[in-house]
Amino acid sequence: MVSDIKQVPESPVGKTGAEGGNPGPNNPDPAGVQQVTPVQSGFPEVSPEQGEAPPDQPVAPLERSSRDARSLSWLLSRTRIWTRRGLILVLRVSRLVSIGVRQIRPGLRFLWRSLLRRWRRSLEFRTVLTTLLLAVTSFAIVGAYLSNQIANNLFQERLAQAESESRFNVKQVQDTFDGAQVTDQSSVITLVYDTLTAVEGRGSVIQRRYVFEAAPEQTKPRNRWVESRASDQLTVRVIPPELRKAVQNGGKQQFWASTQFPVGNEDRPGIAVGNMVTFNGTAYELYLIYDLNTAQQTLDEIQNVLWAGGAALVLMIGAIAWYVTRNVVSPVSHAAVVSEKLAAGQLQERMVVKGEDEVARLGASFNHMAASLQEQITQLATLSQMQQRFVSDVSHELRTPLTTVRMAAEVLFDARDDFDPMNKRSAELLYHQVERFQSLLSDLLEISRFDAGAAVLDAEPQDIFQVISHVMEGAAPVAAEYGSEVRLNARQKSIIVEMDSRRIDRILRNLLLNALEHGEGQPIHISVAANHDAVAVSVRDHGIGMTQTEAARVFDRFWRADPARARTTGGSGLGLSIAAEDTKLHNGWLQAWGRKGAGSNFRLTLPLRQGGTIVKSPLQLEPADIEFPGAASERQMLVLGPESGGTSPRPQMVSGKPLPVDEGAEESS
Repeated sequence: MVSDIKQVPESPVGKTGAEGGNPGPNNPDPAGVQQVTPVQSGFPEVSPEQGEAPPDQPVAPLERSSRDARSLSWLLSRTRIWTRRGLILVLRVSRLVSIGVRQIRPGLRFLWRSLLRRWRRSLEFRTVLTTLLLAVTSFAIVGAYLSNQIANNLFQERLAQAESESRFNVKQVQDTFDGAQVTDQSSVITLVYDTLTAVEGRGSVIQRRYVFEAAPEQTKPRNRWVESRASDQLTVRVIPPELRKAVQNGGKQQFWASTQFPVGNEDRPGIAVGNMVTFNGTAYELYLIYDLNTAQQTLDEIQNVLWAGGAALVLMIGAIAWYVTRNVVSPVSHAAVVSEKLAAGQLQERMVVKGEDEVARLGASFNHMAASLQEQITQLATLSQMQQRFVSDVSHELRTPLTTVRMAAEVLFDARDDFDPMNKRSAELLYHQVERFQSLLSDLLEISRFDAGAAVLDAEPQDIFQVISHVMEGAAPVAAEYGSEVRLNARQKSIIVEMDSRRIDRILRNLLLNALEHGEGQPIHISVAANHDAVAVSVRDHGIGMTQTEAARVFDRFWRADPARARTTGGSGLGLSIAAEDTKLHNGWLQAWGRKGAGSNFRLTLPLRQGGTIVKSPLQLEPADIEFPGAASERQMLVLGPESGGTSPRPQMVSGKPLPVDEGAEESS
């Protein structure tokens, strides 16, 4: 029998001396207190200036403490130096990292934008990339499914084999334990070792490993000769706790669980199969662990083959997709290039046609369409040139006889008082119609210059309020005739614009006269505003108005909303067309808004500098109720009305509310 009291080694505190005798001067006494005898040195103390003592001489306590202090101060100084160096190194590394990130980020952003631009503009790139992504996704799904199925099949096969072998081996172990006739400790240990070694199947390769552990909390006395045993330096900790609990509560049933166990320097996957066996009245847990490393290696090889084959397959699919897409997209790209050249005016460009397939038929149809368009465009261009030349020639040829007729009409008009009423009325009609004819002829000559590209912009910096004042002064008689007030409203007192004042004067005069003619005696409001890159002038009337369709066609040549309506001013039908051409020369905007019964609004927007571009107009195109900006002291405007008697406009102060000037109003077409 082995005693339950384990032998505990004696504490070294109770020992005395090196040989167990009386305590020495430097040895601990029996009570455990160490006695230290001071060393009486026969040598004088050595000062720091005299150097250190020889190694064979004893060191005084003061000298030792001084030396320790010097060592501590040196260590602290070196620590501070290395800490400072470490901080400097960290700062330099962080600075290099930040610089690298700042330099890499623009490159990554440029690469991303290039890919997006390539994705948007290249059908071939988009098709190939989409095909590759779909192929990779499909292969990943199929590969994951196949790998999972293969792994499950290998595991189930190995599990079935492990369960079958475990039942057979556990039965052999139990039969051996039941038939054993051993009573002494050595015989029991030898029997258990031989039986478990036979179960292990040790040879050149260990077929299975075991863990043999006495079941805890047994009520019957246990034979402590064999408490636990395991193969290959395993412990019971490699067994999952759930499996142990199931085996302890399952009686004679067999349970299994996946686990990992160490073999050398690596962890291998395995299957632990547990059973309960009894020996000499003691219950034991017997776990047989089957190595799955071979199956894992097989699975890894299969997965490597799948990944390599999948990568090769994806590359082949990408190459095939690129080849097919290139053959299909190349004719389309060629057609796009040819169509761009045709749109640019190179009407002689044609597609190269090869073969008799669908693409070849498309190319032939495209070439036929291009030839037809070239012929029609050439005919139209020739006809347009002939028409422009005819208008120009006729206009120039009519100038001389029209001048003679005008002189004769002026003579008759001046002498009309000496005629009878019928001849007097005829002289007046002749004079006015000749004036109208001369105005129409001037407009035709101006239009012919625009068509011929001979119109030149003579721009110079000038205050736009001077031009507006000149226009209002010239329109004063017409305003007095119609009984309309013309009000100029602006926040600024001066706005310098690089413009051709003659053309801007013609544009504003045309807009103002049209507003007076169609304003039905209501007030006419001229609003001026500017932002950092543009100036806008709007002419608002409250007359008969016009529809959206009419507003879209109001700048067409010779177009009139009501051809039967009598006209008392203007009359050529080319005024707004010429105004639009003048605005185009300034790289500006001329737009119209109207509503039946609510009047109309024409907005002219010009860049402040010649060659500048307009982002947004300072005034909104669709007006709200006409109001005035700023406080009463800021409402500086010119009022032109019937009471002025047709003379120059006179400054007045008019009360009102702020005008809705939208400094950020976006462009409305």
